[in-house]
Amino acid sequence: MSKLKTQNHSSNLKTNLKHRTYHFSLAVIRFVSELPKKQIFWIIADQLLRAATSIGANIIEAKAASSKRDFIRFFEIALKSANETKYWLLLLRDSNLVGKEKVEPLIKEAKEISNMIASSLLTLKGKK
Repeated sequence: MSKLKTQNHSSNLKTNLKHRTYHFSLAVIRFVSELPKKQIFWIIADQLLRAATSIGANIIEAKAASSKRDFIRFFEIALKSANETKYWLLLLRDSNLVGKEKVEPLIKEAKEISNMIASSLLTLKGKK
């Protein structure tokens, strides 16, 4: 792949990642707003919302990083948030408190976003 194609691919990946994390945050906001208003959901919903919206926020924050090391740090935080998001979604699914058909698409997207971030980190760290 030529350098220009690599740069375009990298640019498209970054744009796609920002776009996907933003829309994922919106989907989680809608999902959380539809959860029953019972005490059992309060803490999980709060943690899920914080973790899911943190993914995209840290990707955006990375853009303003002052160094490559700082940039990588924001991506690492985004990955941790993505993993935490998966945890809360899996917990909701496996508790049978929420219909699987509602949570499975979010789990799938969280896994894909997590894989994209992990792949980016490997590239940034020169391990790919």
